[in-house]
Amino acid sequence: MPTILIMEDEVLVREGLLETLESAGYSTYAAADGAQGIALAQEHPFDLAIIDIFMPQKDGIAAIMEFKKLQSKVKIIAISGGGAVVRDFDYLEYAQALGAAKCFQKPIDPQELLDVVSALISPS
Repeated sequence: MPTILIMEDEVLVREGLLETLESAGYSTYAAADGAQGIALAQEHPFDLAIIDIFMPQKDGIAAIMEFKKLQSKVKIIAISGGGAVVRDFDYLEYAQALGAAKCFQKPIDPQELLDVVSALISPS
């Protein structure tokens, strides 16, 4: 069973992502910030990580860079609830340049998320 890590500081968003993924049969872990997420990545292998860009302790950009060093083959989906473009700098675009396979603006359509997750973790 594929294992997914969710790094999201907003409780309702995190719980919604967990419910969506678990109801589809995925094994999930959740972290309230990037530092917790990286600690989990040091202990467990993941097939995919969903990482919010703006979080306390360690933001999503730093978490993506560190996660890729720990688990280079992991697929990453970057998400942001707004403020992804600040002073003409697009954080989601930057996340993609760092290795995020897909980016979403919140709110995220659950079926679209499941379709992308399935496509990213299916054996090629």
